[in-house]
Amino acid sequence: MTSTTIQLAAAPRKPWQISLWGAQLVLAAMYVPSGIMKLTKPVAELAKQMAWTGDLPQLVRIAGAADLAAGLGLVLPALTRIAPRLTVWAAIGATVLQVLAMALHASRQEFGMLPINATMIALQMFVAWGRIKKAPIAPRP
Repeated sequence: MTSTTIQLAAAPRKPWQISLWGAQLVLAAMYVPSGIMKLTKPVAELAKQMAWTGDLPQLVRIAGAADLAAGLGLVLPALTRIAPRLTVWAAIGATVLQVLAMALHASRQEFGMLPINATMIALQMFVAWGRIKKAPIAPRP
């Protein structure tokens, strides 16, 4: 196999890498600040922005920890190439988190949140699929 053949075979991965990294960074930019906010702000203050936090204060810190873990998990394993398969698992776990969030919002008739949840699910499933099939990241040697 010549170097030209190798370059042609590798070329299709670049758009996938760019798209996947873009999705991962967008998701992390949504999850990390949300997680930090839910972990650090008083519940009474959060309730002014998100009504569910006032009604379910016992879930706030758990949701914050899950958001922070999702945001970091979607980026750090792939970025460091230390156990990059964890990025796929983070995307799957974040999808479960968003399905649960959709159920919560629907039960509270907060239907305006559902398109955001659905968009995040789509991005997360794209990341999981892409990091398995189209542009996996090899672990460090």
